[in-house]
Amino acid sequence: MGIIKTIKKECVAAMERDPAATSFWQVFWFYPGVRAIVAHRKAHKLYKAGKTFRAHKIAARARRKTGIEIHPAAVIGECVFIDHGTGVVIGETAVVGDGCTIYQGVTLGGTGKDVGKRHPTLGNNVLVGAGAKVLGPFTIGDNSKVAANAVVLTEIPPNSTCVGVPARVVKMDNMKVDFDHANVPDPISQEICRLCQEIEKLKQEIKNK
Repeated sequence: MGIIKTIKKECVAAMERDPAATSFWQVFWFYPGVRAIVAHRKAHKLYKAGKTFRAHKIAARARRKTGIEIHPAAVIGECVFIDHGTGVVIGETAVVGDGCTIYQGVTLGGTGKDVGKRHPTLGNNVLVGAGAKVLGPFTIGDNSKVAANAVVLTEIPPNSTCVGVPARVVKMDNMKVDFDHANVPDPISQEICRLCQEIEKLKQEIKNK
C-alpha cells in the first residue's frame, strides 16, 4: 500500500474512534498516534528488507516526536488507533491485530523470562485501556477489552473483558463471570513456590552427580 493511502486509512480509523476528532486535517497534523503508526510502516518495511539501521533511525525519531515507542520488528495490523499515545511501548515480537485501539501508557512487553517470542499478540479489534501492561508471549483474543491499569500475565479468551492486578476475566461473551475474590492467587507467592521447586530440583541434580 502506498504511503498516501496508508496515511488516509490511519486518519479515517482515528476519526471513526475518537469523538474529539473534528476533521481529517486535525487528525493528520496533530494526532501523535497516527504519525507513529505511519512512521512504523516505513520502519517495518525497511527492517524486513534487512536495512535495520535505517529502520531503527526512523523508529527513534518517531519516539522523540510522539512519545510512542514501537520496535520496527513489531507487526501492526491495519486501522490500529493509538489514542493520545504518550508512554506507549510495543516490543520487538509483539503483534497487534486489525482494528485495535491502544490508549496512553500501555506496554506490550516481556517479562524477561522468555526467549524468541517474548511479547504479546493482540487479536483483531482489541481495546487496551490507559496504563495497562500486557507482559508475555500469549494472546489476547479477538474483540476483548483490557481495563485501564490492568496487568495481564496470561492468555485472555476472545470476547472477554479483564481487569485488575493481576488481570482476571470478569465478562465473557457479554455475560459476567463469577469470581471468587477470597481466593485470588498471589503472583508473588506463586513465584516463590516456583523458585523453591527449581532450587530443590537443582539440589537433586547436584546430589546425583
